[in-house]
Amino acid sequence: MQAGTETALPGNPELHKPWYALYTRHQHEKRVAEVLAVKGFEVFLPLYQAAHRWKDRNKLLSLPLFPCYVFIRGGLERSLSIVTTPGFCAFVTAGGRAAPIPDLEIDAVRRTIESSLRMEPHPFLKCGDRVRVKSGPLESLEGILIRKKNLLRVVISIELLMKSAAVEVDAWQVERIEGCKAPAALPRVAQPAFSMAN
Repeated sequence: MQAGTETALPGNPELHKPWYALYTRHQHEKRVAEVLAVKGFEVFLPLYQAAHRWKDRNKLLSLPLFPCYVFIRGGLERSLSIVTTPGFCAFVTAGGRAAPIPDLEIDAVRRTIESSLRMEPHPFLKCGDRVRVKSGPLESLEGILIRKKNLLRVVISIELLMKSAAVEVDAWQVERIEGCKAPAALPRVAQPAFSMAN
């Protein structure tokens, strides 16, 4: 399985099914994704590169962009095969059922992972001024524009998980989406619900 990309068989009927999020044990994301791929599921585990410094050396690590989450397309009819995967904890649910993730949100994450742009986790932002990328590999991608250390970043989000990631952009690449203004205060948002496996 190639890190940070989808794994699927050609002509897979799962391509027309929705994405779902699986909650995993801490630091079990890669193992869960690998085992599910071997079982024939289409999985997506977005990774980013992070430099970690030890006393004697520096090392570049591939870490999950959304810690403790793996995405899977369809497959609910084989849920027993999913819930028995080592490291699996729960489906992310809404109203007691596995909650689908919008394709546009998964596609936004996939496109940023596949680009050569620097990406990193970011605190989740529910509301705020939104921008659209006008050109480059992320053209038409929408997100929230922020500034960090004199660099501009577009924050993209998986709403259901209340998780976000930020990708660097140049100011000339983005345009403000009219009619999307930041509120005076952010609303309180309930935590995502989980359906725990026995």
